[in-house]
Amino acid sequence: MSKSSDPRVDRMYAGDRGAAILALGTLWATYLFVFWELLPLVGDSTVLYVLAAGAGLVLLFNTASIVAMLAHYSEDRSHIYGLDLHYLDEMKKSRG
Repeated sequence: MSKSSDPRVDRMYAGDRGAAILALGTLWATYLFVFWELLPLVGDSTVLYVLAAGAGLVLLFNTASIVAMLAHYSEDRSHIYGLDLHYLDEMKKSRG
C-alpha cells in the first residue's frame, strides 16, 4: 500500500475503504441475523444446509469481490482518484 503524493487521494481512498468495509460488515451481520432468526422455523435439516450453503456462497463471493476491489484501488489509487480530483479542481476553477 503506497502513499500518494496528494493527501486528498489518500483521504478519498480511506473514505472508500471505510465505506466498503462497513458495507461488508453490514452484509455479514444481516445474513447472520436472518440465518439465526430462521433456525427455529426450519423443519428439515436439508433445508438448513441449503440455506447455509447459499448464504455462505453469497458471503464468500461478496467478500472476495470487496477485497479485490480494495486491492485494485490501493494499487492504482493515484490514477483512479487523480482523475476525480482533476475534474473537481477544474470545476472549482470554472466557477471562479
